[in-house]
Amino acid sequence: MAQTEKRCYYVVLGVERNASEDEIKKAFRKLARQHHPDLHSEEDKKKAAEEKFKEAGEAYEVLSDTERRRKYDMFGHAAAGQGGGEGFGGGGFGDVFGDIFEDFFGGGRGRSRAEQGNDLQYNLEISFEEAINGKEANLKIPRWEVCETCHGTGAKSEESIQSCSACRGAGQIRLQQGFFTINRTCGQCQGAGKIIADPCKKCRGQRRVHKERMLSVTIPAGVETGMRLRLSNEGEHGINGGPPGDLYVALNVKAHPQFVRKGQDILFDLRLHFVTATLGGRVEVPTLTGSTMVKIPEGTQHDQILRLKGLGAPGLKSHIRGDQLIRIKIEIPTKLTPQQRELLNSFAVESGLNIESQGEGLFDKVKNLFD
Repeated sequence: MAQTEKRCYYVVLGVERNASEDEIKKAFRKLARQHHPDLHSEEDKKKAAEEKFKEAGEAYEVLSDTERRRKYDMFGHAAAGQGGGEGFGGGGFGDVFGDIFEDFFGGGRGRSRAEQGNDLQYNLEISFEEAINGKEANLKIPRWEVCETCHGTGAKSEESIQSCSACRGAGQIRLQQGFFTINRTCGQCQGAGKIIADPCKKCRGQRRVHKERMLSVTIPAGVETGMRLRLSNEGEHGINGGPPGDLYVALNVKAHPQFVRKGQDILFDLRLHFVTATLGGRVEVPTLTGSTMVKIPEGTQHDQILRLKGLGAPGLKSHIRGDQLIRIKIEIPTKLTPQQRELLNSFAVESGLNIESQGEGLFDKVKNLFD
């Protein structure tokens, strides 16, 4: 019976002849997942998938090896031998296959690895003035830290750490899956290869303990609600020598009874009597640094903005401050004495206003101007 002619290895993997090692590895992983026999239940489909799986594995075994690939590029299949590859498991093939088996069957391929600690977030509420001027905040941070008694081993002593009897210290147990032999993380030691016969009394074998750490944090001037400060390595401690996580301080600025933040500007609503708005004058206005006298121009209008330079919030990247904005809110008196009404009527006559034309008094007309 004639032997089926082998396909070009590059065609099998679907890559160009100048493909990089990473491109070849990526292409093989994709095919291996697609054609893994254990993913097919029907016998005919399972057999077809098995052939494609073997073909892809053979192609990868050759093209992933620099010297074998060079010979294959020169002499074709004759360089690799008519029987195909030398069998799975050489060079980088075992590494990429281990990744695939881990995807299919779960578990890792080695002993317990170092794990980075979790990041933490602390929600901090500060006053409006503290956000503008900055402050030093002392925070109490609860977190998991490496046990100082056992130094993170989880054992009472070195003698308490014994080789795992299930995997004989390998951290893995060999399993048979179809026609493949794979390694899976040992369930007894969780891949560590060792077990703790006598746990540390302080952490009870958990390697870490829950503690509260006092931490001083500088809140820079000019922060706003929603900003987060990152403190590197101030999160929870890692496991098996892994690095700690980070701490994020999330800021919430309390509302102020008088001021509203508008970027770097601070807005203040000034309630002004309509006579002062009309004739002008000087009024006392509160600021974050104390009260100051502000000149009101003659004929100031409702909702007009007056500006106090440099009395706003500083920028986070510069010391240049914004301004305080004074928004005029003109107040109309709700009750008039007979004399005040007479004076306003005289003013209306001088202004050419027909007070009775709309059935409204002068006071109503003036009030309606600002409604």
